[in-house]
This record gives sequence, structure tokens and C-alpha cells, in this order.
Amino acid sequence: MKITNRRSREYLDGVQQFLNFASNHAYPDGTISCPCKKCVHTDSWPIDVVQAHLVSKGICRGYNPWIFNGELSSAKTSTEIPSSHVQENPIEYADLHDMLHDMFPIQDMASRPMEEVPSVQQPTEGPAEGPNEDALKFMKLLEDANQPCYEGCKYYSKLSAIVHLYHMKCLNGWTNKSFTMLLEFLLHFLPSNAKLPKDYYEAKKIIKDLGLSYEKIHACPKDCVLYWKENANLEACPNCNLSRWENNESEGQQSTNASSKKRKKKAAKILRWFPLKPRLQRLFMSPETANHMKWHVNGRVNDGLMRHPADSEAWKSFDSKYVEFSSEPRNVRLGLAADGFNPYGNMSTTHSTWPVVLIPYNLPPWMCMKRSYFMLSLLIPGPTSPGNDIDVFLQPLVEELKELWDVGVETFDVSSKKSFQMHAALLWTINDFPAYGDISGWSTKGSLACPSCNYDKQSRWLRYGRKFSYIGHRRFLDSDHRFRKQKKSFDGNIDTRSAPITISGGEIMLQTDAVADHVFGKKKVNLTNKRKRGEEALTVWKKRSIFFTLPYWEYHVLRHNLDVMHIEKNVVDNIIGTLLNLDGKTKDNLKARQDLKDMGIRSELHLEKVGNDQTRMPHACYHMNASEKDGFLQVLKDVRVPDGYSSNISRCVKFKERKISGMKSHDNHILMQQLFPIAIRGSLPPEVSRHLIDLSCFFREICSKVLNVEELGALEKRIAVTLCELEKIFPPSFFTVMVHVVMHLASEAKVAGPVHYRWMYPIER
Repeated sequence: MKITNRRSREYLDGVQQFLNFASNHAYPDGTISCPCKKCVHTDSWPIDVVQAHLVSKGICRGYNPWIFNGELSSAKTSTEIPSSHVQENPIEYADLHDMLHDMFPIQDMASRPMEEVPSVQQPTEGPAEGPNEDALKFMKLLEDANQPCYEGCKYYSKLSAIVHLYHMKCLNGWTNKSFTMLLEFLLHFLPSNAKLPKDYYEAKKIIKDLGLSYEKIHACPKDCVLYWKENANLEACPNCNLSRWENNESEGQQSTNASSKKRKKKAAKILRWFPLKPRLQRLFMSPETANHMKWHVNGRVNDGLMRHPADSEAWKSFDSKYVEFSSEPRNVRLGLAADGFNPYGNMSTTHSTWPVVLIPYNLPPWMCMKRSYFMLSLLIPGPTSPGNDIDVFLQPLVEELKELWDVGVETFDVSSKKSFQMHAALLWTINDFPAYGDISGWSTKGSLACPSCNYDKQSRWLRYGRKFSYIGHRRFLDSDHRFRKQKKSFDGNIDTRSAPITISGGEIMLQTDAVADHVFGKKKVNLTNKRKRGEEALTVWKKRSIFFTLPYWEYHVLRHNLDVMHIEKNVVDNIIGTLLNLDGKTKDNLKARQDLKDMGIRSELHLEKVGNDQTRMPHACYHMNASEKDGFLQVLKDVRVPDGYSSNISRCVKFKERKISGMKSHDNHILMQQLFPIAIRGSLPPEVSRHLIDLSCFFREICSKVLNVEELGALEKRIAVTLCELEKIFPPSFFTVMVHVVMHLASEAKVAGPVHYRWMYPIER
């Protein structure tokens, strides 16, 4: 089981030994229980299939003895459970037992036989002599874990049976009533000495101490306030006067029958808060993760390359400013991600629930971004997105982060067998572009949509397209670059501006003084006071982010990340829609050509009159004819990729309509970085394809797992030239804000490190 090379002779001999033993105890149909890591005894297969599974997937650790394949004798667990008690079961009873010891690392009790542990029902007299609260919880759970589900049951303990049933309830969406009905049936079906609870509420009490609980906090239906702390006892919102409850029945409407039961009030909106401190403590209580939480100090290779956020300027700058915090390697650095999704899976239903997820960056690269280490902190209810009012729901988390920074929490480190005072800090947030605006408070729409450029305006209003175009990337070039003096190829002007300067947290505090006391809540918009274009500069900050209440947030080098995943998808959509001239998606249309004439540039692309009342769009260099489109699509149609590399992109190609549709974000990622340079090479002129391939190479390099700071500096200069070259090719309407922010990705990577720690792929999955 400990051999990592499953092709070694030693491992193959062990597999054969197991198969020889198990074949003597096969089922009547000739199959045996499969102990591979995927099946975990949930399926039975012929012997040759089980052999293939064990070689390709490996055997589940802890399967010793082979109780599902004929070996009934069992070894004692670490707590010396008597042989008459529960053995391993299909949901890995040994893992459940280990989890209890990870949760409650009480060595003097956990290592003793159960007979020597004081009874839970009769604790020792006297406050100083008896076991503490954690010890009582541990002993109660351990007692349930050691107690068989019923006399003679070999596979399930009382605790493991309840956890297994509760797991099925959650996975299948059973109601509390249906779960109670199942328990009642099992109590009648199983022997009379079965130890199962009688209903859902009793089962929930038993597993509560496993740490699966959360706190419910009522919220105003219009997102004005939380009924929390000083507002905990209010019956109506202090801002909008809306009732806290779903049905606001007055006394006159209530039933006059005194014998009738009074209905329990139901809150109109409920925030679920999963406290962070106990979950961070468990990272150090588990032997599997305790050592890894110090990897960024003890295991990281310091060779000048960036492989982890710990190698980045943002991390090092924070450490240099807060030396006391960084001197303890076990202090935790966190990232925060939030996004909305529809939990009902019905795309026609407009519902948005927002989970807020925390990522512990102390862990090494092979563990850091895995789902099992993500921590759900808040579950913000729908049906509508919280939008700018998300700060209202973030209050419990921010209060906890403040406490973790100022006071910390006493934590037992199982690797050193000692307790220490653990502190934690939030490094940055990860969001798509609309959520970036909601979290940061910066308006990501209008003339100042780019948060990196801040008030240094980058956009230009298109008179006919009726939108802002984010051209003008010549300002990011060297001051003596030849493009700066070329008028007709760009916007008709010489560009002598310098690149915008990244502003500090202190400057943001000054800019947000006017909205520091913003009142939250969904209120009706007064249409008479609707702002006019040109007033964006006065109202671009919608609020001061709640994260500025954290003592260190102002001094971060980078506070919010631009999400490469969504940026790449939007860039691909713009390119594909324009090259294939897709209706509603192309950025080259009649209005775009009118804007070219209005700007006085590229006269060869201006609309031409044909007859009295008709116009014709001249052919552009990026246009494909029918045969070129067919050739482009045929390359994508013929693509075959390894299983799991991407979805079947060939299914997204529609030859009859000459379009591509139905691609997911990761498909756009594969298309942009791997397939696009091959597909366009024979379908577009070299002066167009060359620069699109440069853009593809940029995304491929920026998404590398290992980054070099010097190479990122060169990449930052290259992307400025590439965007300028594309400005000479495509119309201004092509350059939406999502195309423009590509300019800032290299500079963010220089500050914060590899992209795959800071994008939405693992969060959305």
C-alpha cells in the first residue's frame, strides 16, 4: 500500500497475492469486491477487472485486513477496540476514527483503551479534576464510534452509520421529515437493540460535534443590514422598515382561536456563516496537513523563480512590514473568492446564490488549490445577487479576520506536540470582473471602468456605437517608440502620455472619503437624478470596501486580482465573433464603420454608397471568405484531445452556420493557447495572424506554472506592442474593457505570482 510505483515487481506481486486470496472467496457470479481507490468496495467486478483497477488506480490505504474479500479477523485500532466491536466499513471507518483524533488531539486520552476513559454520563466531580469541554465531546464521539450499530454488526458503528445516512440525505436532498421516516423504518427493520437515533433532530445532535454546523444570521430582504450584534433583536429593518419575517401578520390578522398553535416565524432572508477559526485549527490538528502548513518556510525552493504566492513581491512586502506576523511560519495567509451561481441548475431561472470561499496559501502547490482545502465561509442567499451590498454579508467574516489578526486563537500543532497562538491575514480577493466591482467598490462600467488605470482615463466614447472603446495602448510603449507619432493608424492623434501609475491603498482611502459612510440596501432608483455621461469621475467609487477595516489592507501591494479565466474567454469571444462575422457578436458592423469615419481614420474601411439608399462595407484584412472559414472550422472539427484535457470542441463547430457555439471557459482557454495559432495560420493574412498568435503566446506564458520576474518585464512590453498592432487592424469597438485589462496581467503576475493561484477555475468547478 505504501509503494508509489504501481508498475514495480513488488507491487504487482502484492496485487497477485491479494487476487489469489480473494478468488477463493468470490461471490457466486465470480466477482469480488474491488478495493481500488475509486471503487472503495462499492462495486464488485471480475478478477481481471479488479486487477486492472488496482494497477491503474491503486489500492485504498488502510484496507488491512481484507475483510470484504474473506478475511474476517481484524487488527485492533489505535484505541484498542475489542474484537467484538465494530470493524472497518465501506465508508472507511478507520478514517472516521482518525478524524476524531485530529479534531481532539488529547494524547493522554486518545491513546488509552476505552475502558480507562472516564464515563461521559458521570464526569469526575469538581471543576478542576473533571475533563474539559473538548474532552467530553471527544469521549462522547469516541464512545459512539466504538459502539456497534446493533449487537453483532461487523461493519458499522453507531457514529459511522449516522454519518453515512446523513451524507446520503445531503447528497440526495431528502427532507428532514423523510429522513425521520427512514430512521423510524430502520429501527423497526433492524434488531431491537439497534442504536440508531429516532429522528432527524436527535441524529443532528450526535454529529454536531463533528464540526459540520454553521450559524444562521437573519438579513434584511433588501440587503440593508444583518440582524446581528446590536440589531439582533430588531423586528424590522432600521433603514427600509421592511419586516424581518417572511409573513408580517399584524395582530388583527392573527387567529383569534386561543387553542390554535402559534406559527413559528420564518426569516425572510438567512445568511449561513461557517466560522473560520475551528477550521484553521484543524489544519494543524491533522497529521496530514500540520507539517505542510509550514511548507512556505521549510520546503520552498528559493531560486528567484515564482512557483507559489510565497515567492511573490506581495507576500515578501507583507512579511517585511509585519515582521512579528511573519516570524511565526504557522500564521496563515488566505485568499478570498466569491461568485454567484444558480444552485437549481435551471438556466432559465434567474437565481443567484453567492458562496464566499477562503484558500489557505500556506500549503504547497500540490495541495493549495485542491477542493478539499477550500473553506466555505459564507453562503449568501438569493434570489438576487447582493451586488454592491455584499459588504453587509461579509461583516461576520471580516470581524473574525480582525480577531485572528489582533488576538489570534490558541491552536494545537500535532507536528510539534505544542500549542501556539495562531494568527491569520487576508492577502487578496479573486473574482470575475463584475464581482471585482462589487467587492472593491470601484465601478467597472463607464469611461473609468479599468480599476488599474484608476482616474487616468483610458477610454473614448464612440458616437455611433454608443459605448466606450478602450484604445490608446501607445501610452504603455517606450517614450521614443515609432507608434506614438502615427496618427492615421490609430485614433488620429499623437500620443505622448505616460503609462498610468498604480495607486496605493492610502490614495484609495482619500478617494473614497466621500462614500465612506455609504448606506447599503436595494432602494428604488430616482430616475430624475440619474447621472449623466461625463459625471463618472465623481461617482466611480460606489463605497469604501469593508476590507479596509482590516488593519493591514491599506498596505497591501495588490488587493484584488483580475481574473485571467474570464478575461481570456471574453477576448476569444471578441476574436471569434469578428473573424467569423457572427450576427450579434462581431465587433465590425455598420456602426463600427461609421465610427471610423467619425474619427477620421482608415478611410479604406469607410462605408461606400451603392445606389441611392444602400451602402456597402469594404472588405477588411481580418475578414474570411467562405472557403477560409471552412478551412478554419475544419481544423477545429478534426481536433482530438486526450480524455479530460477539454470537452469535445469538434461538437461546438457548426459547419452549416459557419460558427462556433457552446464552448465552456476551459474550452476557450484551450482554443486560445493551443489550437488558435494552428487554425488561423492558413485562413488569415500573415499581417493579421502574426499578431493574434502573439496574443495567444502571451496568454500561454502568463499562465505558466513557473514565472521569471525578468521575463515578465519583457512580456509586459511585448503585450503593449501587440495591443497596438491589433489597434491598427481591428476597429475601436473591438477594444472593450476586457480586452484592455490584458495590458495589466503581466504587471499583476510580477507582483502576485503564478496565475493559477489567483483565477476562478478551481472556484467555479
